[in-house]
Amino acid sequence: MANHETIFDQLKKQIPVDEEESLNLNRDSSVGLVIVDVVNGFCTIGSGNMAPTKHNEQISKMVEESAKLAREFCDRKWPVLAFIDSHHPDIPEIPYPPHCIIGTEEAELVPALKWLESENCATLRRKDCIDGFVGSMEKDGSNVFVDWIKEKQIKVIVVVGICTDICVFDFVATALSARNHGVLSPLEDVVVYSRGCATFDLPLHVAKDIKGAQAHPQELMHHVGLYMAKGRGAKVVSKIYFET
Repeated sequence: MANHETIFDQLKKQIPVDEEESLNLNRDSSVGLVIVDVVNGFCTIGSGNMAPTKHNEQISKMVEESAKLAREFCDRKWPVLAFIDSHHPDIPEIPYPPHCIIGTEEAELVPALKWLESENCATLRRKDCIDGFVGSMEKDGSNVFVDWIKEKQIKVIVVVGICTDICVFDFVATALSARNHGVLSPLEDVVVYSRGCATFDLPLHVAKDIKGAQAHPQELMHHVGLYMAKGRGAKVVSKIYFET
C-alpha cells in the first residue's frame, strides 16, 4: 500500500498541537476577547498587498468565528479589545510591503466586525507594529492593553485573529511574558482559539519569483504558530462553549 503521508503530516506528529481541549465560559467568567487585525488589508479579497487574491477557506472561517465570538461576548456585556493594523505611508514595516495604510479601507475592520465600532463593550486600538502589546504603548508610558486588563479585572483572555504565527503569536508571547513578570494582574490564562485564527498563504513556487520573499505555506505556518503559542504557555482550544 502506497504511503500518502505528507511532510506536513509527519511534522504534525513530531510537533503535535492538542486542539481537542475546550473552553467553557459561564456568567461568572472574568473573561475578555482580543481580536487581532481582522481588517480588510489581511482578510478581504483584493484589499492590498497583504490581502488574499482569491477565496481562502482558512481566512474566511477565521472571520466567521471571530465575528461569532464577538457577538456572543457583546451580548453578555463582556469586554472586547480589537487591534486594528494601521500604518503611516512613510514608515515602512520591514520586511513587509506597504499595507493597511491609515485612511484607507485596508485599515478598517472587515464588514462582519464593523458593528463593533458602535458597541460599548468594545475597545478599538489602532497599532502600527506587529505586536499588539507594544502597539498599546502610549507616550506617557501607559499601556492600553494593560489598563484594559486591570480596569475590567480580566482573568482570562481569548485570542483570535490573523496571522496565527505573526501578529497573534507575537502578542500572545508578550502577554504571557508580562503575566509571568507580574505586570498583568489579575490575568491568569491566555487562550488561543484555533478555529478563530488564520495566516496567509505564499507557496514556494510563488515566493521564489518575488524578490526578498520567503515561502509561507499556510497550513504549516498556522500549525507552527499554534505550537509555539502553546510552548510559551498559552492554552490552545478548538471549541468554546457558553453556559446560559
